[in-house]
Amino acid sequence: MKAEMIRLLRESKDYISGQELCDRFQVSRTAIWKIINQLKEEGYVIEAKQNKGYRLMESPDSMEAYELESRICTKWAGRKVSYKRETGSTNIDCKQLAGQGAPHGTLAVAEMQVSGRGRRGRNWQSPAGTSIYMSLLCRPDFPPEKAPMLTLVMGLSVAQAVGGYTDLPAKIKWPNDVVVNGKKICGILTEMEMGLETKEIQYLVIGVGINVGNREFPEPLQGIATSLYLESGEQDGKILRAVLVQHVMEAFEKNYELFLETLDLSFLQESYNVLLVNQDAAVKVLDPKGEYTGVARGIDQDGDLLVETEDKTVKKVYAGEVSVRGLYGYAE
Repeated sequence: MKAEMIRLLRESKDYISGQELCDRFQVSRTAIWKIINQLKEEGYVIEAKQNKGYRLMESPDSMEAYELESRICTKWAGRKVSYKRETGSTNIDCKQLAGQGAPHGTLAVAEMQVSGRGRRGRNWQSPAGTSIYMSLLCRPDFPPEKAPMLTLVMGLSVAQAVGGYTDLPAKIKWPNDVVVNGKKICGILTEMEMGLETKEIQYLVIGVGINVGNREFPEPLQGIATSLYLESGEQDGKILRAVLVQHVMEAFEKNYELFLETLDLSFLQESYNVLLVNQDAAVKVLDPKGEYTGVARGIDQDGDLLVETEDKTVKKVYAGEVSVRGLYGYAE
């Protein structure tokens, strides 16, 4: 009810009368008044005028389920939200929801993670109230070997969402880190649950962490990580996390459905390569079998990075234990 009320107030160009809200939700005026007061206490600025009703003037930077559900208008991605103030990991939360029968597209979010993980088990910095910590549940019907490409689909979606919402030059560092001005703002971790007997995908969980309002980072990360706040300068407080989540869900749903048409990145390859930070630039491939340098020529339809070496040989670089760096830093 809260989500629908916020949506109605946000979409209305004028005041909505108390009676109209009563009729809509089949509750008393007292019940409406109580909900309005709760929303005010939670940071919503709602103007009330006698004989006119209520009008939403401003929304807080909230990640509560009802705030997200009031904004997300997709067909399935993020339509059902599970929120926690503090959690170990939204990926773990999403797995638990999957085990309880949660539907495809369920989104687990939190204000703070205490056990966030990145690629190769690295810790992910997760302070409260500054960033986006979310995990999306997918229940796909395709072979397990196709699943890793969804990490790239989400990376593309986040970069598109950040660029569309903030106008910042969001790029992708292959395979799925999102960077702004050469520094990381987003990490993505996809985990898959398989059937013991069928060997089919039971579900996928795509975890996403986006640095939004961080004002500083620990010493080891200062040359590598950044936030939308640090890169946007004047926009402090104007980047609402729920709006960015809305943009990410819209982009992912669209890109996911394009992926399903061919079960590869054929329809997304061009969009991805346009945003690839190392496109046609020199890179160093940190392969356990031996490091080498070359020029990144974009991804192929399977999401592998094509690197042209000095002798003009084009090598496929597979995500996993192989890392790719710019010659002069983390991304470039």
